Amino acid sequence: MKKLLLLLLVCVMSLSAFAADKVQIGFFAGSTGSDVPAAQKAADMYMKLHPEIQVNVLTGAKSTTDMLGFLLQNFEAQSGDVDVFNGDVIWPGDLEEHLLPLNDYMTKEEISKYNAAVVTNNTSPEGKLLALPLFIDVPMLYYRTDLLKKYGYDHPPKTWQEMEEMATKIQDGERKAGNKEFWGYVWQGDAYEGLTCDGLEWIASNGGGTIVEPDKKISINNPKAIKALEFATKWVGTISPKGVLGFKEEDSRAVWQAGNAAFMRNWPYCYKLGEGADSSIKGKFDFTQLPEGDKRSASTIGGWEIFVSKYSENPDEAVKFAKFAAGYEVQKMRVLDYGWLPGMMTVYDDPEVASDKFVSKMGPIVAKGVARPSTATAPNYAEVSRIFYTTVHKVLSGEISAKRGTKEMAIKIKKVMQ
Repeated sequence: MKKLLLLLLVCVMSLSAFAADKVQIGFFAGSTGSDVPAAQKAADMYMKLHPEIQVNVLTGAKSTTDMLGFLLQNFEAQSGDVDVFNGDVIWPGDLEEHLLPLNDYMTKEEISKYNAAVVTNNTSPEGKLLALPLFIDVPMLYYRTDLLKKYGYDHPPKTWQEMEEMATKIQDGERKAGNKEFWGYVWQGDAYEGLTCDGLEWIASNGGGTIVEPDKKISINNPKAIKALEFATKWVGTISPKGVLGFKEEDSRAVWQAGNAAFMRNWPYCYKLGEGADSSIKGKFDFTQLPEGDKRSASTIGGWEIFVSKYSENPDEAVKFAKFAAGYEVQKMRVLDYGWLPGMMTVYDDPEVASDKFVSKMGPIVAKGVARPSTATAPNYAEVSRIFYTTVHKVLSGEISAKRGTKEMAIKIKKVMQ
């Protein structure tokens, strides 16, 4: 961590030396994938419009854990070196005391342009908007177009019940045809954050709430949540392998991409991999929104946000840059150049963006997003999530009933939040 801090400080000092007469904005963007080039391009776009501002893109973190560690160290020192930074969608609540409330600088109309579920996630129970949505990651239902046609289906499933029925029929048919390793549906059932995402989708789509509501009400112990968990439990060992209880994203993708599943719940990154030259299912699949329960389709939101540190020495300028970096032109650039799904919903209607088949299909799915209760449970989200996914795992494995599980979760979450 000391090496990371030193690297960042050297970066700030060296860049500042070249632009001492300008207002300095430190923009911490991480260093994974296309984070840095995208951040630098956004900075360059802003500086072209505002030559009196110097935006210094800071790098050095090799993971979100490293990044968060550096930020906490920075905040503890109340340092102004980092004015604006990118961060995970589950950070807002935990970092609230160190952030500028952005709704003090924005109109309701400006805020309304962003994904509503993410805005809710980024808003404290007291109504402070702690971050702006930068890009969104949401899961979807992948399905085999060739197998749906083979078994007489002209559309993907619209409900979980319909998905279960299709998966059963296709699985039975493929096994009779000789593929004994074929399964109807693969997903993420291991006891980790991924199961929190899957479980939340089942419950929210069935009208059972979001575990803990934005007003901090613990809602998990209710009949609709119980029904959703009971329904999913039936899949284990029937349309899904028993081993699904040890599956993470890549385990599911391995089965799917080998051609051994009719349906898969997974994230957007699987699309291009499935169309790769080495894929057994290239040209044989498509995707749609996750199935509906009794109420709606719900896809757990992932992605990154833009934050402003309250320790910034130039808060007004920092907020102006943050709004630009999370604004229309930058989000359009990010989706066209790097393939990231915009957090600003109006970008999906842009003619250039809408012409991209993948992005245009993702727009309606993003609109069905549901946020994890990270802000409502802050600073204890990690523990609340652990309680949820470990208990749901016990329910799915048959160790306890869904009714007992939701009751136990409510009790344990209440203790943590107190």
